Amino acid sequence: MSRCRNPDHPHCTVWVMPGEATCAHGHPQPEGQEAPAPRAGLPSSFDVIGALRANRAAAAPLHPQAASAGPALQRPQLHISGFDPRAAGGRQAIKLELRGMPMDCAAEVRMLVRSSLRLRDGEHFVFYRTSRGDWRPVFLEFSSRGLEHGQYRIEIELHSRHPGRLDASRTWTCSPVILVPRLDASLGEIHQTFLATHKNVRVVADDAGIARVQAPGGGRVDIDVTSRNASIAHVDLRDARESSGKVDLAMSTIAWDEDLIEIDVPQADARHPCPADSACLVQAEPDSGSQRHLRLFALDECVLGRFEEIEPEADLLLMHHGEHGEERGGLTRRLSGRHAAIRQGRHGFEIEDVSRYGLLLDGVWPGKHTPVLLRLGMRIALTASIRGVVELEVTALLPHGVVLHRVDAGAQAESFMVLAPEVDPAHEIGKQAASSPRAAVLPLLFHRDGGFWHRDPATGQDTALAPGVLLERLRGFGQQLRFAAQPYPETRVQVARAGERRRVHPVRLDA
Repeated sequence: MSRCRNPDHPHCTVWVMPGEATCAHGHPQPEGQEAPAPRAGLPSSFDVIGALRANRAAAAPLHPQAASAGPALQRPQLHISGFDPRAAGGRQAIKLELRGMPMDCAAEVRMLVRSSLRLRDGEHFVFYRTSRGDWRPVFLEFSSRGLEHGQYRIEIELHSRHPGRLDASRTWTCSPVILVPRLDASLGEIHQTFLATHKNVRVVADDAGIARVQAPGGGRVDIDVTSRNASIAHVDLRDARESSGKVDLAMSTIAWDEDLIEIDVPQADARHPCPADSACLVQAEPDSGSQRHLRLFALDECVLGRFEEIEPEADLLLMHHGEHGEERGGLTRRLSGRHAAIRQGRHGFEIEDVSRYGLLLDGVWPGKHTPVLLRLGMRIALTASIRGVVELEVTALLPHGVVLHRVDAGAQAESFMVLAPEVDPAHEIGKQAASSPRAAVLPLLFHRDGGFWHRDPATGQDTALAPGVLLERLRGFGQQLRFAAQPYPETRVQVARAGERRRVHPVRLDA
């Protein structure tokens, strides 16, 4: 028996039995070399241990391509870097990077973040894969101002969704923990609380370990300190400063890897017959209490903006209604292309002003880029400089959506329902719904499996909405009502966004 003789792996110390082609680590052994003759007497303990390892490796079933496959693929991980616990009470930005992701996942991986920390940019983020196969990092900005010191968990979900392929959908989760010290805690107090004492010239702190290094007095000191996986290192060079007068010290932030756990998401039995993230219910002959169009949107962020027929910038398109109906010019030009955004936050649906002309919420300008929680009965006026251009009212706050009615001259023309995508109201247990009489008569609609559904509140039966479905047979729908898979079927709108194909909403003369 001899040690591994592979010239490409000179540091391998595994013992190899005579006649074996590879060692226990899979390193091929050179041919034509005689194994050294065994020593007389009893074998040493190293020979016995090596023989046991070789026999155990030979008995283990190996894949036929294991010898040529090379090193195993890295497990999916979320690399978190740039965290500094000393910045308690202020704004922080940590860098998130995907590593070891399978190549069959989608080119865009959506990330949903939930935490008690104050997230600056909402809860929805997207990782984009580059042409080289790696992923663009995402920066998560948050603040701990006003929060109690301690540990805060961040719940992260990663979703890989291929368009039109529900069987290829994959989901990963992880739960990193962020430490928030006291506001008045000094760096020394943080170290006294969390650091363990290690007085070595070379120190490696791993797996949440804590290292403290104190340099000996006198002479030149070279210290290599490595801190990985949420570890903290404290280097004290006071003696070296007194002796040489010059210290080169690089303070780095904390970085660690979070293993991504893949969740086995049950697949749906059948796809929705009419996949759509926006649609419209058209009333052929509306009465005095109903609107001609009920426009449906199921988006992570629904942008309200000016109506444009060619490449509009918004999702929910608005125009001013005067005495003679729609006015695509005039006061409509006082609406920005991207005027406001509605998204679902941690405490409910929020609206944010992203326009040039501003908006008023109950007569008060909230400020630009300041999300405000929607309330039942809230009046939304676009714009802040000129009254009466477009005015909306929040008529329903549902666990999975919000309903907006126009309260201006276009009140009989349209109303809007903004739903959270892929959210079943049956799963939102414990959340209360509030609505005014105008919205209480609307049917119960929601978005699931890529399309819109209707639920009978009496029987609980779900019906997929698609063109050709007889809506008058469903509870809550009136006569002469039809479903259109476009939000604006009465006009022609050409949409071209980044990352999407141009799609044209055809003219519907019977709308």
